[in-house]
Amino acid sequence: MPETSLGYLALPEGQARGALVVVHDVWGLCEHFRDVARRLAAEGYATLAVELYRRDLPAQISDPGAFMRSLSDPQVLADIQACVDLLRARPDLGGARVGVVGFCMGGMYALLAGCGLRDVAAVVPFYGILSHEHGLLFAEHGLDPEKKPRSPLDAVGQLQCPLLAFYGDSDPFVPLGDIDALRARLAQLPVSSSVRVFPGAGHAFMNDTRPAAYKPELAAAAWSEMLEFLRTHVAR
Repeated sequence: MPETSLGYLALPEGQARGALVVVHDVWGLCEHFRDVARRLAAEGYATLAVELYRRDLPAQISDPGAFMRSLSDPQVLADIQACVDLLRARPDLGGARVGVVGFCMGGMYALLAGCGLRDVAAVVPFYGILSHEHGLLFAEHGLDPEKKPRSPLDAVGQLQCPLLAFYGDSDPFVPLGDIDALRARLAQLPVSSSVRVFPGAGHAFMNDTRPAAYKPELAAAAWSEMLEFLRTHVAR
């Protein structure tokens, strides 16, 4: 599977049923997310795992919260848009529908991608941060409005495509109150959406390279539910 100028591309055997962009967590495009891309390719989806830090590798991350606050959301979303455009332009994909799947920080960007990017057929955020008012993205003196123009909760009113979001009820980075607010705002919209909260799960419960966080049974259930969602909204 080749590295591309945008990240890591995993292609299925035979004709793809659709295409996906995978957005990594704050730590970058590690082997775990390449494996996720390969697993999705095995399900029939041409999958591009974006490397958001490719302009300045290796990324120096000593404080994840400060690093995330320094990232430009418009630049990240432009990178995701470039991935969507690249996949749709590939002759072997024939203008396939493209979904966006993201994890942790990438889950936040997957939600934002569904609220403004073009040609995004569906989004699947896994435990993405929702608020700028507390937690990792809170800044006592405020965030740079050019880098962080709006929080996911503020953006969700512009959601343009179906959404399936996953959270754990014990996630210290995504309070249940934020998830309640997300559900309330989604309920006002005409697009299809579902928010799943797994009891006993914390942050990164899908990540099988983090034994303290990984919840195998819940991860398998979420994976299966995601595949069904993708078959409905992304597959040909």
